[in-house]
Amino acid sequence: MDIFLTNSRSRTKERFTPLDPANVRVYVCGPTVYDRAHLGNARPAIVFDVLARLLRHVYGAEHVTYVRNFTDVDDKINARAAETGRDIAEITEETIGWYLDDMAAVGVAEPDHMPRATRYIAQMVAMIADLIAKGHAYEAEGHVLFAVESYADYGALSGRSLEDMIAGARVEVAPYKRNPMDFVLWKPSAAGLPGWDSPWGRGRPGWHIECSAMAQDLLGASFDIHGGGNDLMFPHHENEIAQSCCAHPEGSFAKVWLHNEMLQVEGRKMSKSLGNFFTVRDLLDQGIPGEVIRFVMLSTHYRKPMDWTAEKAREAEAVLRKWRALTADVAAGALPEAVLRAVAEDLNSAGAITELHRLAAAGDAAGLKAGAQLLGLLTADLGDWAVAGADLSGLAARLAEIRATAMETKDFSEVDRLKAALVAAGVEVRMSKAGVELVPGAGFDASALEGLE
Repeated sequence: MDIFLTNSRSRTKERFTPLDPANVRVYVCGPTVYDRAHLGNARPAIVFDVLARLLRHVYGAEHVTYVRNFTDVDDKINARAAETGRDIAEITEETIGWYLDDMAAVGVAEPDHMPRATRYIAQMVAMIADLIAKGHAYEAEGHVLFAVESYADYGALSGRSLEDMIAGARVEVAPYKRNPMDFVLWKPSAAGLPGWDSPWGRGRPGWHIECSAMAQDLLGASFDIHGGGNDLMFPHHENEIAQSCCAHPEGSFAKVWLHNEMLQVEGRKMSKSLGNFFTVRDLLDQGIPGEVIRFVMLSTHYRKPMDWTAEKAREAEAVLRKWRALTADVAAGALPEAVLRAVAEDLNSAGAITELHRLAAAGDAAGLKAGAQLLGLLTADLGDWAVAGADLSGLAARLAEIRATAMETKDFSEVDRLKAALVAAGVEVRMSKAGVELVPGAGFDASALEGLE
């Protein structure tokens, strides 16, 4: 099966041809670990988890290496330590644990490698020294900066000229910079902050050099795919390309660049000031299953803005409950070609879900299960939240009968009583002229329904 991916650098959809089919290599920028992962952080983790599943299916699990890093040295981490009085190592260790737990809850498998920046300082120092030796970086007042004018292709990824970037960017103004766009590779560390000895004094790395050094060490000077959110395209990914290609001109760094679009909540940008900012853990604690979060995320193509809504979550939960009931005692069959073709067509998870609906409507439980599992859905480890095969038809018939009687007597007290008990048990009650429909919702508790009929 051919795989087609939209390469951000060429701005076209390309047939994916790995550098080495026996060693397909992927690098994805991971989180800066100072707080809980917000919902937007989950999108790239889920998108590139699907990519990894696809590549492993096509090339074999043993022929794919997937790397996603942790940035565990950063000004935001230092600020969190200062405001809480906690040890930095304690904060980063706790936050990494939170992140892994939350991503596991939404079905994200752990990558093959999860490097932490602080464990690759030696590689960063060596790369910086090499860039200086080759004339691509310079030392100034305890800092080391990359000279963007030394790399002719700077701006090729984002499609902007150096002049445009200077005009439109908020760059750090510093008298020691030769060019306003020059970026930090190494900077001094004050007493009490994380720091390491280097040829330029005690300090710590800039953000961009971290990913370059870790990718080089784990994947080599050339690898297949680099992914991340589109907010990282400039300056982070642009800077990664520049310093990596200058340090290792024998390589090409990443061949394909994939960027997912951002997330909205109820049609608006997620923001604390708007009161619509929440973490993955917030949703899980509200009783929204991780599988539902994953389904909603994958219902929109990764290159389109994704709008999280409460209605989408309710609809996703209802669909997943029906699918889990249909596939409860069924082994996964052969992967349906239509599902694979959709995912292979630029990770079209939304198209794949459309195919899953068709399989469900046709009663193909084995095909449905196999297709869903390519997307990381209907897996055994995500199924604890669902009560497979929960039969609410008896209660629906009972409520419809009581409602019919109430329409004649005008006494709706019994209808209200049963409806309230159902809602308290996590059942969504839908009453219309067509009849009564009961749908297990978030927090559904089958035991609370005992004796209601």
